[in-house]
Amino acid sequence: MTKEGKPIKVGVDIGGTFTDVAMEVGEALHSTKVLTDYSFPEAAIVKGIRQVAESAGVELSEIDTVIHGTTLATNALIERRGAKTAFITTQGFRDVIEMRTESRFEQYDLNITLPAPLVPRNERFVLNERIAADGSVLQPLDLAEVDELCDRIISAGYDSVAVGFIHSYINADHEKQVRDRLLAKKPDLSVSISAEVSPQMREFQRFNTVCANAFVKPIIASYLNRLVGRLETEGLTCPVFMIHSGGGIISVQTAIEYPVRLLESGPAGGAIFAAHVATRYGIDQVLSYDMGGTTAKICLIEGQVPKTSKTFEVARTYRFKKGSGMPISIPVIEMVEIGAGGGSIASVDAMRQIRVGPHSAGSEPGPACYGRGGEHPTVTDADLLLGRLDPNEFAGGSFKLITEASASAMQRDLCDRLDIDGPTAAFGISEMVDENMSNAARMHAVENGKELADFTMIAFGGAAPLHASRLCEKLGIDELLIPPGAGVGSAIGFLRAPFGFESVRSAYTKFSSFEAEQINKIIRELVNEATSFVHQLTDVQPEVECTAFMRYVGQGWEVPVTVDVREYSQADGEVLKKAFDAAYENFFGRIIDGLDVEIVSWSLRASSTMLPPPPTTVTAKNKAAEVQSERRMFDSQDGVFHQASIVARSSMQPGDWVAGPAVITERETSTIITASREVIMQADGCLLVRAKKA
Repeated sequence: MTKEGKPIKVGVDIGGTFTDVAMEVGEALHSTKVLTDYSFPEAAIVKGIRQVAESAGVELSEIDTVIHGTTLATNALIERRGAKTAFITTQGFRDVIEMRTESRFEQYDLNITLPAPLVPRNERFVLNERIAADGSVLQPLDLAEVDELCDRIISAGYDSVAVGFIHSYINADHEKQVRDRLLAKKPDLSVSISAEVSPQMREFQRFNTVCANAFVKPIIASYLNRLVGRLETEGLTCPVFMIHSGGGIISVQTAIEYPVRLLESGPAGGAIFAAHVATRYGIDQVLSYDMGGTTAKICLIEGQVPKTSKTFEVARTYRFKKGSGMPISIPVIEMVEIGAGGGSIASVDAMRQIRVGPHSAGSEPGPACYGRGGEHPTVTDADLLLGRLDPNEFAGGSFKLITEASASAMQRDLCDRLDIDGPTAAFGISEMVDENMSNAARMHAVENGKELADFTMIAFGGAAPLHASRLCEKLGIDELLIPPGAGVGSAIGFLRAPFGFESVRSAYTKFSSFEAEQINKIIRELVNEATSFVHQLTDVQPEVECTAFMRYVGQGWEVPVTVDVREYSQADGEVLKKAFDAAYENFFGRIIDGLDVEIVSWSLRASSTMLPPPPTTVTAKNKAAEVQSERRMFDSQDGVFHQASIVARSSMQPGDWVAGPAVITERETSTIITASREVIMQADGCLLVRAKKA
């Protein structure tokens, strides 16, 4: 805290290419981007915090809070760089994580490629035990058999163990016994049990989730312990918190125990950032678009609340294909993520077509123009050759981009193979990556029954403002907002997140045999569990929100229904049934008469209260912005180079406007205004980009 009593908060987001740091000193924002250090990620964090502290004129010891999100857990799963992990399950269910659900996500592909199981068959072990679907014990544990298996696993030198038994979500006793006996024999062993990591039905998803948790737990624990120790050495004695995939803040200790909850932590911060902007403007339908150096993320935000889910997939083997990835059943802000970032590598396929991603040059070596050893053309190289980037002002001028290196890589990998010139190849890369992202957005919208022409786009991340105007053209979206600090949007989103935790549990009940006390017991347990995590961080009584996942008997999947957190009576069964009818009709247009309804699972979110941001209104254009200079820039819709106006964002006042083609420059990113658009500076610092009016 400063001498004037202003709180100092720092948000840190580690991405595949850049580590973003945002510091708030009272209402003042300071930010920077530094290249991610793959070997020691904490080194980039310390470097970035030092830079923003220096620019803010504060000492590291004055910082009150550090909130951190990271893609390290996700990358470890995608690249299969985790601990040596054993999986213990019920006899007869050893191959569940390999058999999957037996659904074919690509029905006519005779050479379909399924993700390999995270734990190979020779490292999966079974015990002769069985819990029934109602929680009763059909086959007790043989403790002698348990001890013998524990000795085998320990002698084999496993670093981590996942335990997942059939129906343990309703009765966790057997899983807990196995964990206790493992830890009694080796106290420093990392053990994860599915009843705590993901107490939900559907064994394939639950088993896969606990295996993922165990797989990344030792490396995340090592990293977070190193990070906290390094920050203390640097003089930061403040608490360090983590952002989880559902968009809440948890302690480092909770993150170490449940690292699988960190899988979408960075993108979750971005969605919170976009929702905060949407709340300021009172916009109910928003498409959040986050593009960094490695990936692009798209999220639907309705009523200023990001869409959420209780499952998602990582490491899909087929782009856009549900079911082709590794399922993780944890609460998450739902979004589409594709391998399309500034560092995504372009290549030519067997049909002589340009392809972009999913492989990325990252920060080591980085795009060819970085001059750090990258040999292949990337999206950033294409943007440089198309005039969208200034080689002397990239990242605030912290390092120079080498145009000749981009041109050389483009000539070698694309031009020579396709017999085209450099600008055409760069245009092909740009158009391909933009089409990949627009296709992902269209598919996500269709799956949710939405028409994107009615939405406003909010774009952030280092590369998104470069491509957002073109995406709006492709998607038919009229208005786009680029918030202040967009280049480090996810890190700023961390500073807007509440302390929060979401507890989930499968607990089956039919409305035809409704028992109010069973419902009340479940809700009480969920409230106690979720609020206990929040109370570890703050004394404030959190707000709670409960969702019941219901379906007609015989259906395979559920509809989320928001329910009140209160004591229910027997008469309230009809109240819950009407809530389901309303939700089902909203999704599918009509209800089905005469069918019984069942509740399958529950989710309860506890979070600290966040004050809403002050509202703002759209500022109309007033006077032309001050143009610093001009440069040639390619416009994808026209297919030709134009003279584009160059305007410094810092020089623009509310109401200042400029017509495209133009580039609005700032330290962490640049906003491209295409020839069909114009931009107006808003009172809160946002750039409003909209289609030119006839």
